[in-house]
Amino acid sequence: MFRMLSFIVTGLAVGLAAYLSFWPVPIDPAVFEAPENPGHVGIYAANDILSGAERLGVGLMHGPEDTAMDHDGLIYTGFEDGRIVRFDPDNVAATMEDVANTGGRPLGMEFHPDGYLVVADAFKGLIAVDSDGSIRVLADSVNGEPMIFVDDVSIARDGTIWFSDASTRWDLHENLNDFYERRASGRLLSYHPGRDETIVHLDDLYFANGVALGPNEEYVLVNETMAFRISRLWLTGPRAGEHDLFAENLPGFPDNLSFDGQGTFWVAFATPRTDAAEIGSNNPFFRKMFYRMVNLLRLSPVVMHGMAVGFDTDGEVQYNLQSANGEVGMTTSVNQHADGLYVGGLISDFVVRVNPEEME
Repeated sequence: MFRMLSFIVTGLAVGLAAYLSFWPVPIDPAVFEAPENPGHVGIYAANDILSGAERLGVGLMHGPEDTAMDHDGLIYTGFEDGRIVRFDPDNVAATMEDVANTGGRPLGMEFHPDGYLVVADAFKGLIAVDSDGSIRVLADSVNGEPMIFVDDVSIARDGTIWFSDASTRWDLHENLNDFYERRASGRLLSYHPGRDETIVHLDDLYFANGVALGPNEEYVLVNETMAFRISRLWLTGPRAGEHDLFAENLPGFPDNLSFDGQGTFWVAFATPRTDAAEIGSNNPFFRKMFYRMVNLLRLSPVVMHGMAVGFDTDGEVQYNLQSANGEVGMTTSVNQHADGLYVGGLISDFVVRVNPEEME
């Protein structure tokens, strides 16, 4: 009996080892040298400021990933079922109404100078939502190839729409595969409505995510989520056309990005970096094993630790707002609107509003 049990245990162990080592997987990881994790200490010290902030529309929302505010002070956001809604932030339940349904997954959004809402839809592309709720596709392909993961937008004074295509390998449904692969396939693009022209400005980005134009539109920033950094493309001046790093070695995975017009770039971190997830980051074989183990055990590499960081125009941290206890969950957008800071979440059922005095 003991010998049979020993054979069974040995067989299971061998089978598990074979599965973890050789079972076919859809990903093709690349070597990626992760910088040392700065952790939640010093300027990134853990706190629960976001946990104590006001929560709007609890239970009425379904993944408000980003927010935009119109001239009447109404907040617009998009849900996982494709709906775009608007509401008075001081009376959410009584005022929430549907504006449109993209039939996809609305992510980043911002109002165009001409009055319509521009939405980065993960599946439909770059779209416009007019005041009557009608939808127009502005761009869903570039150079003859479909864009599969349009993510965030930032709009210039002349109407040019800067936006990101997070990945050319995996769409939103399989976006975690970019986490395992660490292959640079994201892009920063622009679209000009008057010319109906889409241009790729930067490619080979590690999951191109949040986009924000800087002061006087001298440059545009784009988050590289899987490389824990923010890249910058210079648009004017002697460095026009050059790109460099605005901030690097961040303590988490940066998601959406916004500029408040007064000297602060707000960055939402979807999840923090963890030492466990970065073991063997430069070893593709190990990352395949990690992928198999996570899928076998039905685990998630995402840690529920909300974080919103405000950087000045020199890339220095000025604000550090967190929900280290996990109550806020994933934080995927941070926008400074008229009456406070609004924090959205891809899987949240509410929007967080932080009053200015709470940010001190």
